[in-house]
Amino acid sequence: MRDLNYDLKNLCRRNRDGSYSTQANRQQRLQQMANDLHALGFRQLRARSLKPKHVDALLTLWRTNQLSVGTIKNRLTDLRWWAEKVDKKSVIRPSNADYGIALRQYLPQQSKAV
Repeated sequence: MRDLNYDLKNLCRRNRDGSYSTQANRQQRLQQMANDLHALGFRQLRARSLKPKHVDALLTLWRTNQLSVGTIKNRLTDLRWWAEKVDKKSVIRPSNADYGIALRQYLPQQSKAV
């Protein structure tokens, strides 16, 4: 197991915030982010080595993969949780608007009727 994955797993185990499903979903999303950072070429990362360049790289990857706005917002929430737990809140901007992320769309823009 990579160092970052191991650190994030232990971080989630030690900080039981939220319901069981919230904890499980957060751990899965953080593991996916660690895998994405490794695939992007960031090696030898630890949980405390989070920097703004890592956040920007993840946002670029998510936009390239055309993830929905809601998915990106959920993942940024997990990143903020991670940054708070390792005492690096200043790494991530406090607002999603600072990253140019639009508001969620709850209703489809086109009719799905056939």
